[in-house]
Amino acid sequence: MSIEIRSMVLGVVSTNCYCLSNTETKEAIIVDPGDRGNLIADRIEEEGLKLEAILLTHGHFDHIKGVDELRERTGARVYALDEEERLLKDPSLNLSNSMGGFGEGYTVAPDEYVHDGDMLDIAGLKIRCIATPGHTAGGACFYIESEAILISGDTLFAGSVGRTDFPTGSMSTLVRSIKEKLMVLPDNTIVLPGHGEETTIADEKKYNPYLT
Repeated sequence: MSIEIRSMVLGVVSTNCYCLSNTETKEAIIVDPGDRGNLIADRIEEEGLKLEAILLTHGHFDHIKGVDELRERTGARVYALDEEERLLKDPSLNLSNSMGGFGEGYTVAPDEYVHDGDMLDIAGLKIRCIATPGHTAGGACFYIESEAILISGDTLFAGSVGRTDFPTGSMSTLVRSIKEKLMVLPDNTIVLPGHGEETTIADEKKYNPYLT
């Protein structure tokens, strides 16, 4: 089996959306569709892929606005951590009625809520859900051990961490999540964050000022 991972930078705050596709079966997964659900659906169709799932690392406006368009076009199921339900359902908490919604609040109802440690078997990939509260109460990362890939959302960035001054955020909780849940992963794990450039667990152990 061969997996191809591509990224798109979408929206007003340059959010990273990731497409993971199985080159043999043409099944695909989208992580955090930003605000361009129809654009992503167009590309999925152009490439002859079948979208099986939409994974959400957390519920902020810049990661979720495209969810319903993409789900309606593809029939893919939406997954999010159980602890993020309140934020996904409240425009004041997910900031869609203020920072990014231009006064138009919106919400998302996932098809399935997952829990810390759950293993998802989608598109030929085994994906471990890792609860990493701190940026939001229900923030999650998705770890694919076979590919040495961690999709970290806004939990961990190259040389930084997610901001915690938004509703349900906590810096002490975030740093604890990263140290206890992510820094124990193999050093060669490639980290694909919600914004900015990719990094590795080894580099973050060595250079991230929030973790040293």
